[in-house]
Amino acid sequence: MAKPNKNTIILGGVAVVAVIGWLAWGRLQPAALPAGFASANGRIEATEVDIAALTGGRIAQITVTEGDLVSTGDVLVQMDVVQLNAQKRQAEAQLARAEIGVETAKALVAQAEAQDRAAQAAVDQAGSVAEAAALRLRRSEQLAKTNAISQQVLDDDRARDAQARAGVASADANRAAALAGVSSAKAQVVDADATVEAAKASIDAIQATLNDATLTAPRSGRIQYRVAQEGEIVGSGGRILSLVDLGDVYMTVFLPTSQVGLVQVGSEVRLVMDAAQNLVIPATVSYVADVAQFTPKTVETADEREKLMFRVRARIDPELLARHIEYVKTGLPGMAWLRLDPEANWPDFLANVVK
Repeated sequence: MAKPNKNTIILGGVAVVAVIGWLAWGRLQPAALPAGFASANGRIEATEVDIAALTGGRIAQITVTEGDLVSTGDVLVQMDVVQLNAQKRQAEAQLARAEIGVETAKALVAQAEAQDRAAQAAVDQAGSVAEAAALRLRRSEQLAKTNAISQQVLDDDRARDAQARAGVASADANRAAALAGVSSAKAQVVDADATVEAAKASIDAIQATLNDATLTAPRSGRIQYRVAQEGEIVGSGGRILSLVDLGDVYMTVFLPTSQVGLVQVGSEVRLVMDAAQNLVIPATVSYVADVAQFTPKTVETADEREKLMFRVRARIDPELLARHIEYVKTGLPGMAWLRLDPEANWPDFLANVVK
């Protein structure tokens, strides 16, 4: 009986290894999905928020590092506020001066009103004198007709009457001047009040800028990376940090036309990450594109001939994310399994989900 040669033995060994490898690979693969399901690959993504300076300036301190978890309201960056504090002190001094101006203007109003009252009293007095002079003149004129008084007395009474009427005119003029003084003093009060309001508005504006110089987390999440460093000068709107909102995590996948028509917002999805294939993460369809696009090159599809795809977003429950926030990471690749038929039962390898 002929012995097998060396090449035959080697080829037989390679065939055995190939069969064993194929069987092992097949055992590791999940069972084929039943009808009513679709699958696609994608990566975990999250909403990114830029932490930027509202106004330009120097970065005094960055209190977080890349990878830190932060909560809403946590202080992330403190901009330099030396000049702002100086401007605020200057505005506060202007406010104090303006408030003194208001009190001074009010005192001038009181003084002008007193002068007006005195002028009114002078008008009343001049009117009384003029009335008495007029009465005396009329009597003198009657008496002069009968030569009861001399011409000199009549002339004196006439002079007194003219003088009294001139006094009334002078008193009226003084009263008008006093009223003008009151109006001017009240205008100064209005102007002083406006100066106070302007100083207060200036302080409020500076305080708002001071508040904006302390950059806080607008939402909870993880610091993804620093764009700028302490001591650097950034312009208005300059980015300093990138924050990932771990409460809004999702996977974007692409489905062909034949499948996307069965996907509805709210449909159940199960996600399996390549790095943790034993964990099944529940998700929900939160977005389905209404316009098709060409298949992205990074997406592998079962049918390469089907070029037009629809973008679908599967969002993970925020409450589930909150319970496992320390383990949430973006950028991880994985598979999304979508239930197209609400009545279909999940296969065994997708049945047990993370709680």
